[in-house]
Amino acid sequence: MANVPTKSAPVKNESSGSSSSIFAALAIPICLVISTLLYIFILGDPSHYAGGDVDHGKAQDIYGIIHKGGPLVPVVTGYILMVIVFSIERFIVIGKATGTSSMESFVKKIQSALSAGNIEAAAAECDKQKGSVANVIKAGLKKYREMEAETTLDVDQKTLAIQKDIEEATALEMPMLEQNLTIIATLVSIGTLTGLLGTVIGMIKAFQELANNGGGTNTSELSNAISEALVNTAGGISTSAISIVMYNVFTSKIDNLTYAIDETGFSIVQTFAASHKK
Repeated sequence: MANVPTKSAPVKNESSGSSSSIFAALAIPICLVISTLLYIFILGDPSHYAGGDVDHGKAQDIYGIIHKGGPLVPVVTGYILMVIVFSIERFIVIGKATGTSSMESFVKKIQSALSAGNIEAAAAECDKQKGSVANVIKAGLKKYREMEAETTLDVDQKTLAIQKDIEEATALEMPMLEQNLTIIATLVSIGTLTGLLGTVIGMIKAFQELANNGGGTNTSELSNAISEALVNTAGGISTSAISIVMYNVFTSKIDNLTYAIDETGFSIVQTFAASHKK
């Protein structure tokens, strides 16, 4: 009977991991399609150019200026949309993992119940809290009860069994929180590189314009090339900056959850050891 929770937990996490993978597989192309449509129909609308001439007219507002960035603009815009979408998704997932109340309050309630030797009250708090952290703590409390009924092991072996069960439950629950963080981390680098690529392309066009026309350089074409370089640079830097901030926010939240599990798990083990000393 003691193995039943261990068998059911992977199914839950496998399902969560599969859902997260499907979400990522759908979100990425959808973001790119939306950014392409924005580039064509919103940024590229003739109303943003003098005389309605998208090809040769001067950009009259920020939309036209961004549109002048060229074909890499929808790619960079897609990156920014991905950061926003995956950040919202991570906020929801981590929020569910945290549970219904603040983690600090939950940990204090569990420690208070353990100090009073009331394991049932601690388990009831886990049922109220819900989420990944509560699931891990509840698994440890269940093992606590099992070890109380165990007669063939000594105290040290029982405490090690409880600690091992908490670690296994943590290994099953916590990886779900890190899913899709790799995408946000990847956007940090790829955003900068794409912006740099746009910069290089724009500067190549600028120098070609200078080489082809010499003293009679077409200032309009030259300014378009420089605009393409700078717009993509700005977009790439913005993507990387937002991605770095969000990645650090989520890793900090996950670290806090891990610390709460470690702290509460230690309290469970210490309570058992203290109450069963001979």
